[in-house]
Amino acid sequence: MEMKNKIDFLIERVQKQNPSANVKKIRAAYECAAAAHEGQKRRNGEPYIIHPVAVAEIIVEMGLDTDSICAGLLHDCIEDTPFGYREIENKFGTSVAELVDGVTRLGMLRYSKEQEQMEDLRKMFMAMAKDIRVILIKLADRLHNARTFQHLPERKQRDKALETMEIYAPIAHRLGMQRIKWELEDLSLKCLDPIGYNEIVEGLKAQSAQHEEFLEHIKDTIDSKLEEAHITHEISARVKHIYSIYRKMYAQHKTINEIYDICAVRVIVGTVADCYNVLGYIHDLYKPIPGRFKDYISTPKPNGYQSLHTTVIGRAGVPFEVQIRTAEMHRMAEYGVAAHWKYKQGLDRKGSEEAFAWIRQLLEAQQDTEAEDFIKNIKVDLFADEVFVFTPKGDVVNMPAGAIPIDLAYAIHSAVGNRMVGCKINGRIAPIDTPLKNGDIVEILTSKETHGPSRNWVKIVRTTEARNKIKQWFKKECREENIVQGKEELDRELRANLLYNGFYENGEIQKDVLDKFSFKALDEMYASIGYGGITVTKVVNKVKDDVTRLRRQTAQADHAAHPVTVKRHGKSQSGVIVEGIDNCLIKFARCCTPIPGDDIIGFITRGYGVSIHRRDCVNVHTNGSEEDKARWVNCWWDEDLVASNPQRDKFSTGLQISTKNRIGILADIATLFSSAHVNVHELSARDLADGFAVINAMIDVTGIAQLDNIMSRLRGTKGVVDVIRTVDGN
Repeated sequence: MEMKNKIDFLIERVQKQNPSANVKKIRAAYECAAAAHEGQKRRNGEPYIIHPVAVAEIIVEMGLDTDSICAGLLHDCIEDTPFGYREIENKFGTSVAELVDGVTRLGMLRYSKEQEQMEDLRKMFMAMAKDIRVILIKLADRLHNARTFQHLPERKQRDKALETMEIYAPIAHRLGMQRIKWELEDLSLKCLDPIGYNEIVEGLKAQSAQHEEFLEHIKDTIDSKLEEAHITHEISARVKHIYSIYRKMYAQHKTINEIYDICAVRVIVGTVADCYNVLGYIHDLYKPIPGRFKDYISTPKPNGYQSLHTTVIGRAGVPFEVQIRTAEMHRMAEYGVAAHWKYKQGLDRKGSEEAFAWIRQLLEAQQDTEAEDFIKNIKVDLFADEVFVFTPKGDVVNMPAGAIPIDLAYAIHSAVGNRMVGCKINGRIAPIDTPLKNGDIVEILTSKETHGPSRNWVKIVRTTEARNKIKQWFKKECREENIVQGKEELDRELRANLLYNGFYENGEIQKDVLDKFSFKALDEMYASIGYGGITVTKVVNKVKDDVTRLRRQTAQADHAAHPVTVKRHGKSQSGVIVEGIDNCLIKFARCCTPIPGDDIIGFITRGYGVSIHRRDCVNVHTNGSEEDKARWVNCWWDEDLVASNPQRDKFSTGLQISTKNRIGILADIATLFSSAHVNVHELSARDLADGFAVINAMIDVTGIAQLDNIMSRLRGTKGVVDVIRTVDGN
């Protein structure tokens, strides 16, 4: 279809859906966008204007207003053309200009480092809180881009698909826009796991005739029953979307042929009473599966979704799902928040505040939160499944799946959480860390005196709201205690990592660490560690980086001041040539465990020959008298001897392996060492905060090449976060 016909078709759809729309303004926006993008091409060679028009078509399907359609047509102008904010504002008004500017800013999202990603998500939620149409236009933009992922380079396809799956599809879900969510998920899966995607597509094709017959029979049966009952209704049937089937296959470790409940039937009726009547007839016709009935009418989802869900057994024992809802509920399920424009011409102020209160909560959660925690919390609060529980008064509270009574206490009020001493679930005393289930009646037991929360509550609560309120209590009420506890935690970890002196004896490193985490003084950092504002692991890792960097700089400066100019010659039996000494006694320093391939230097000891160190070892040229400094000598690996018989000698070195704390990871790492024929002298592990652990190993290798191979294989092990070679026995 030619572009002129496309814009005519678009305007025709707008007029049909909203006769009062300003089609003259829409056509002017198209002409402006076409002129601005003149000569630009998409990756597939098509004129660029095709993309803005496609985005506008999706916006029309959502049912948004004239300004949103104009913004969809102009959404790439500020970023990609000379046509800027002022020109758009002068021609189409401030509303359109602000929408385009908002979408442009969201287009600058960097799905990369956590600190950047946190800031980008914060900007996204601020834009959403200001005008929800910004994210709706962005979703339309991302949907059309997802439809053309195949024209991108393979690496970029995967990056964009992952970003879509982890950010945009869940936002569509949170806004109740199921139709867009499903398509985004399916298109992303096609890039992320093309083999799995194609397996499902081919499997569905092979079973299409069988599914069609099965669904037609069910539709006819239900239709006849509801006709007899004189209930006005519409009935449709479908196969579930590909990604939902994929998740079921992955979770249950089954093939497509072993998944049976992939068919769904939807019944749309006139009233809420009819919904419950139809449910009764469905259960008369088919046997319901216990535990698979969900009433989202009396307890709607946070995104406004309402429906009755029940899974029943059809003929031949095949299960299928039935969804029952009113026409208004169906519009909300399909279009989510966009339904307010499609059928009500926008949100009023009160409706907007109620609908988007969760956005403000997410923005509040960002305060005093580390980037890593913020990203994790967003995925819990924004994207998690829900459970619905009741207070003793009968009020319904929805919580993320896995929430515990402490989460509920803080959801009710900060004071309730701070005074909590226990709980009752369904009338019985229960542990305060019991995961809540749908339908639980939960009573929070409190004390008249405010004793405050326990410190370990921060680690066990599920919601960001509860975690932040607990941290705020400790931050406000226990500063001195926080400083003492934070310093104790930090000192303990610094000593365990042999970094204590490196941190406290170097003001430059202290200042760098404080600047990195935006603290003005050490006491502020201690207090933050004490109340959980920052993890001690992050501070220690920063100290470790700075100490290692400083050691390396010192070694390089010393090497530059005393360049090696002599010819490497001499004899060795140990694999190391010492300048000016043949066949002397050699020992390898345990502080830095040098191996072939390292840049090394020797220290002449009294009566014990020459001790070989790595040049970046902290003990090289540090402190000591001038006489001691004169005892350092140049050394080299005897490459001919090492290369001629690599199995003749093994060299010990240490590794520090940072992991997620999961069952069996220590065994997996030990098995890897065994399969690589690596001898292990020592292997120890210790837990860290937030579900992480550190494994220290002392192993024998032939040289730097084998060590690099081992470290690479370790990094590929499930649960391993990082692997570093230890220096100073650290």
